[in-house]
Amino acid sequence: MRLDRWFRRRFPEISQSHLNKIVRKGEVRVSGKRAEVSTRLEAGQSVRVPPLGEAGAPPAQGAPPDPREAEAIRAMILFEDRDLMVLNKPYGLAVQGGSGTKRHIDGMLEALRDRKGERPVLAHRLDRDTSGVLLIAKSRKIAAELGAIFRSRNAKKIYWALVEGVPKPAQGRISMFLAKGPGMGDDRAAAKGNRDDLERMRVARHGDPDAQHSLTLYAVVDKVAPRLAWLSMRPITGRTHQLRAHCEAIGHPIIGDPKYNRRPENDPARHDPLRAVPPGVEPKLHLLARRLILPHPRGGTLDVVAPLPPHMQASFDMFGFDVSQRDPIEDAPDA
Repeated sequence: MRLDRWFRRRFPEISQSHLNKIVRKGEVRVSGKRAEVSTRLEAGQSVRVPPLGEAGAPPAQGAPPDPREAEAIRAMILFEDRDLMVLNKPYGLAVQGGSGTKRHIDGMLEALRDRKGERPVLAHRLDRDTSGVLLIAKSRKIAAELGAIFRSRNAKKIYWALVEGVPKPAQGRISMFLAKGPGMGDDRAAAKGNRDDLERMRVARHGDPDAQHSLTLYAVVDKVAPRLAWLSMRPITGRTHQLRAHCEAIGHPIIGDPKYNRRPENDPARHDPLRAVPPGVEPKLHLLARRLILPHPRGGTLDVVAPLPPHMQASFDMFGFDVSQRDPIEDAPDA
């Protein structure tokens, strides 16, 4: 179990932002060592919990969950059975709380807590501005089984994106080491500078501190050459911002990405009518978690597809892209 889930299970009233703060300051220790909220706990480890004060106070009584949040979650459901739900997460809605984030999927799931006190839990995550398939477990047991499936790489995830320019070759693999920026690690509070610059993954070299290998398979589905391409991608690894960082690294950033698509105003591509992204395209992240395929914990296969969000549908209509055509990434090998 991740450290943040461990805390939420035992101290449900602690906010994500407060948890992030005490972990970042090193007040939480796992077997005597500093940790991150994503640290996975193992049997036999000890967790030092500092005084939580009001953040860990007993829950206030008489504050029922907002039924509108339960309705909002149910309106997102693409698939549901007794063990899990698959949501179609909209653009701009955070999956978890953080500094300045008051409404998010994780908090909304509180409205679905059952009579035994158990509530659905996140099985994986998406960035705030990424739309599409989001898996939710209805129990801790199922969440643990789904987590094991993701870690074993038996889950197949397919993402669609619109990127600037047309990648060559039309089908290939992106393999590189990535490391978190100074605003993303244990010492993030001390990092100075623009937050968008500090909270970016950077291309690293093997052996660099915190460097992790990352691998993405990609294929061009359609294009408006030389301006842009519809890209289908399969992340084999699951690093933070992996697809966004990979697209930038190969010179084809995702359209509308505020962190990884910030070409300078004097870039010739911005003013070349043959290469610039056509006017009228919404300045929102054009990245969709399109499809999720994985073994169901009770047997069989879960295979769910999410529709395009409105801003991507408008762009697809503008360029005449047909979502019913064959996606070449489906035929790509696993590595």
